[in-house]
Amino acid sequence: MQPRLILDSKKFQLTVTRLCHQLIEQHKDFHNTCIIGVQPRGVLLAERVVKTLAQILKKKDLEYGKLDITFYRDDFRLKGKPMIADETSIAFSLEGKNIVLIDDVLYTGRTIRSALDAMLDYGRPADVELLVLIDRRLQRHLPIQAKYAGKIIDSIAAEKVKVEWKETDGHDKVWIVADKND
Repeated sequence: MQPRLILDSKKFQLTVTRLCHQLIEQHKDFHNTCIIGVQPRGVLLAERVVKTLAQILKKKDLEYGKLDITFYRDDFRLKGKPMIADETSIAFSLEGKNIVLIDDVLYTGRTIRSALDAMLDYGRPADVELLVLIDRRLQRHLPIQAKYAGKIIDSIAAEKVKVEWKETDGHDKVWIVADKND
């Protein structure tokens, strides 16, 4: 199977900007809203969203945190190698706040379920919304749905969505590729 380009660099940035405008429509000035990026790859999108929101709103004090879910996953003991945790950095309580949880790709829903469990260690939010760059709407294992999705795609289990980031890969692109595990 040949890789298929879903988003090139220009569409990638337009998608992030559109998602930010959707957030502004819902959350206005973000006075009671926090943004939480799910480690590792949701943080890349969350940082981009926070930066874009700060530029649009001319506001530098958005509450933003990074959430590691390694030991909240239901499969962390099933992997053949030891898992290495990423950084969790949430310097504020989530109690009574509106949370925008951000990840790059929504597929089975298991990562988001783990993130929801991990978030409760930092307080009970008033509301939680999910923002993803790519929503693979087929093959969901759990009834989890994104409120904000950059692009919704249909793909089969033998395919994988590969998100490339300027910060780590030198450019922003999203591909559908053959899953090497199948």
